[in-house]
Amino acid sequence: MERYYGFDLGDAESAVARGQADTRTEEPAILQVCDAQSFITAYARLADGRLLLGESACYSADALMRRVRFKSRFLSDPESEKDIRTFAAGVLSELIGSGNLVQGEDSCVYVGCPAGWKGMDRERYRGIFEETGYPPVRIVSESRAALISACLSRHLQVGYDILSKSVLVVDVGSSTTDFAFIESGREIELQTAGEVLLGGGITDEMLLQESVLSGPDSAAIGRILEESEAWRSYCEFAARRLKEKYYADEEYWASRSLTKSIEILHSGSHMLTLRMDRNMSKKLMEAPAPHLEGRSFHEAFSASLLQVKEKIKTPELLFLTGGVSRMPAIRVWCQEAFPDTIVITTLQPEFSVARGLAQCGRIDEDIRQFRREVDDLIETSTVERIVSAHVEQLYHSVVDALTDPILEHAAMNVFDRWRSGEISRLSEIDEELKKEIEHYLRSEEAQKLLGGVVSSWLRPVAYELEEYTMPICVRHNVPYRALNLTSYLALSDIDIRIDTKDIFALDQITWLINTIITILVSLLCGGSGVALIAGGLKGILAGAILSLGVLLIGQEYMENRMMGINIPKPLRRLITRNAFGNRVRRISSEVKSNFYANLEQKKNEELTGRLAQEISSQIEECLKKMAQVVEIPLG
Repeated sequence: MERYYGFDLGDAESAVARGQADTRTEEPAILQVCDAQSFITAYARLADGRLLLGESACYSADALMRRVRFKSRFLSDPESEKDIRTFAAGVLSELIGSGNLVQGEDSCVYVGCPAGWKGMDRERYRGIFEETGYPPVRIVSESRAALISACLSRHLQVGYDILSKSVLVVDVGSSTTDFAFIESGREIELQTAGEVLLGGGITDEMLLQESVLSGPDSAAIGRILEESEAWRSYCEFAARRLKEKYYADEEYWASRSLTKSIEILHSGSHMLTLRMDRNMSKKLMEAPAPHLEGRSFHEAFSASLLQVKEKIKTPELLFLTGGVSRMPAIRVWCQEAFPDTIVITTLQPEFSVARGLAQCGRIDEDIRQFRREVDDLIETSTVERIVSAHVEQLYHSVVDALTDPILEHAAMNVFDRWRSGEISRLSEIDEELKKEIEHYLRSEEAQKLLGGVVSSWLRPVAYELEEYTMPICVRHNVPYRALNLTSYLALSDIDIRIDTKDIFALDQITWLINTIITILVSLLCGGSGVALIAGGLKGILAGAILSLGVLLIGQEYMENRMMGINIPKPLRRLITRNAFGNRVRRISSEVKSNFYANLEQKKNEELTGRLAQEISSQIEECLKKMAQVVEIPLG
């Protein structure tokens, strides 16, 4: 793509920005449409068929019909779709006629929409522009576009790090206030707010109404504004501009009176004086407003903020955008609702969305190439090779972490059952111990221990993998932490899960279990039976009987016989639980060393390979998800 256009079609005013593919360091330029960077969202059809856009459409006396404020009716009024199509076609004609858009060039247009619009509405909206003749169109949430503008703004200098924070975007327009909560770059739908019918246009109407009522010719002017849509649009537009001038330097105008006189030529000449001062400003903010059910603008706006606050956690940043956000009171109310949140805005908030939309195009291209390289990396054997090189260490780490708990839970349970007579013969211990070990390995405690081991083991894997992921991020202007597994491990936001059966496969890897069984059985009947002697006077009889048996029939035969003998319970009870527990704890290091020796001598390459492949697949899936997060702001 050579050029990327951002079209912020607002209900009251619109703006178009253009970004160049080869000028990454420059902010998108705001284009002139109808001789204005911010132009009125209005059109009028003249008697000769000509189409007027912007300010001239609001007050042309030759207009047969005119339309304003049609975007806010898109979801509720089917007729608004025709108005949007006509207005969009007029803007496209203006862009082509001025040379700002060249037909046939390799370009893309990003059009904004309120965050509350659903997928079907967005697709219907997109179709309007493509049917009108625009280059390929993408619909992007206006709040996301504003956030991207903040990320790349030289004025704010917050950078992409904003994507790691929780951000509430408040887009205050002329007709609506749009709320969006974005956490770690991911937009979370707000069930209460979305698009709120509360905008600066309400105060425009109030200023005009108050000015009419306070003038000497109020009855006549009021009647004219009811009869003539053209004059009403013109006067409302003038009120908006006067209000904007006041709030652009409220401190200066608070002690002065700012006025504008309008001569209304309709059934004679009538003079209307618009006035903005401190008292009028207070009235616009605090007096009951039309369309707000008797509430003031301040009350309605603050109520919306509190409604949003109930649905989200406290954001770290609150980003104000939209032309009305210039009003100092808006910032104060936001700070009152979120006292622990940093409130930020740009120097030209009325252009934040348009610039962000244009920047979406360049970022989108970067992300496409970025994801392509991530996919290419995943297609290679790089991840599997790195994991395979560390798998043996994983075995060692798991054995170190789980051997003692296995002995404590599984071995002691089996001993208790044997000692109580539930297990009749020592020969049955083999199978029972396998069952106990399998049961423990599936327990929540074992899984938690395993999770900690895997997390620690993944760190060196992650560091080694960064040698391949970091250059991809650098090439495409993506923060390297976007593919940094270590960052996700620190946030406990990584989902690499390894089942114990993959490491301790009872049917295929029996080294650890056999080692434990061999040593435990030897504690009970090995060494000429001396292991049964717990010590002290209670064990003397048992030791004497077993020693006599060894002398008469031989050690090997005696041990084999004992495996099948149902040893009397009184004899079993001579072995105290504490004594057996102490012996079990002392063999821990022997179990581990035997396992390590078996691991070296009898490596099961098939299972090890499958385990490495399973872990690699999960890491690759995690990389895909992390790459998706980078794409989230494009919506």
